[in-house]
Amino acid sequence: MDPNAASQSAATQALKPQRVALKVLALCFALSVIGRGLGESFTVFLKPISENFGWDRAQVVSVYSLIWLAGGLTAPLIGRLFDHSGPRAVYSIGLLLLGGSFLIASHAQYLWQFQLSIGLCVGIGIALIGNVPNSILLGRWFGPRLPTAMAVVYSATGTGVLLLLPASQLLIDHIGWRGAYQVFGGIALFLLVPLLLLPWRLFSTGSPHVVKKTDPDFVDEGWTLFTAMRHHAFWALFATFFFTAIGMYAISAQIVAYLIDAGFPPLQAATAWGFSGVVLLFGMLGITSLDGIIGRRPSVLFSYAVSIIGIIQLWLIQRYPNYWLLTGFVICFGSMIGSRGPLLTATAMKIFRGERVGTIYGTISIGSGLGSAFGSWSGGLIHDWTHSYNPLIVFSLVAVVLGMLPFLLVPALRR
Repeated sequence: MDPNAASQSAATQALKPQRVALKVLALCFALSVIGRGLGESFTVFLKPISENFGWDRAQVVSVYSLIWLAGGLTAPLIGRLFDHSGPRAVYSIGLLLLGGSFLIASHAQYLWQFQLSIGLCVGIGIALIGNVPNSILLGRWFGPRLPTAMAVVYSATGTGVLLLLPASQLLIDHIGWRGAYQVFGGIALFLLVPLLLLPWRLFSTGSPHVVKKTDPDFVDEGWTLFTAMRHHAFWALFATFFFTAIGMYAISAQIVAYLIDAGFPPLQAATAWGFSGVVLLFGMLGITSLDGIIGRRPSVLFSYAVSIIGIIQLWLIQRYPNYWLLTGFVICFGSMIGSRGPLLTATAMKIFRGERVGTIYGTISIGSGLGSAFGSWSGGLIHDWTHSYNPLIVFSLVAVVLGMLPFLLVPALRR
């Protein structure tokens, strides 16, 4: 056999896993764009639905809180389903649930129907195509490069906001909010067909360079959910997810209103916050790159420091409303709003890796869902009680500091 031909064949085989890995990454990114974009699109539907039925803002916002609460609470079940049935079943159920939920919501007449369809069912659907299954699947292909892969997938939040929020407004303007929900439902069900035709046996196998046999450092310690819950790292990561989500969502749900009250025109306020979707990608990739240079713990702590600077800038905006402070806030707070996610995910996957990692990581992710729901709800409540944004900013700042503390105090996260 020709040595040159043999070497070319070997090179082709060596590249194939990389190509498949990139395809898996693109799939996870696309699913995250759909999921996060559809979830955040409710902020566009809030006003027309509220005006259509004459409901007050708090009633309608409850639907938004339920989206993230449902996703967080079902995360361990989704992780277990992934461990048992694989990605094809998980992603297919997610798209099927999203499609059916939006079609049902297009005919809703009562608040509880929105809470059930858009709140609970869409929340679960988003979780089924979201970070828990994506992180497990990508872990099989990227191994030690998982933080970089997850940074790309987490950046789908910004992409989803940039694409689906304007699209939602255009659909509402032309065919109404009920018609827009019908379009969303139809698209989700249509995407189910090509999803089922993907080579799932290949995608589920993982890269031969990442599997256990080729990793000399791998030791399967037989982690189960119950043994993991007795380890301090489990609750440290849970607390980090929980308090960080509170701090981020308490502010983000009301940023546009805050900027308008500070004196910025509505369009400028909305556009400025919309750019957070752009800087988010650079923030995630930057923090992930920093992880490879100075290490995990310093990178995470740096991201929290930048978030705190952003919150302080937001407080200053109401006293000195200018575009310099606004730009600084969008860059600091917007770029860091999800920058820690890939590193926290990689940390959990490394500590608890094994056959039950999906269930364990899914349970840890409950903290993020609970924090997101509690943060957005309590932020609105604090503003309604005090008629001021200052207590809300203090509340967010304290929550962010509490989210940072585990990386300062917990031994497993300090290494």
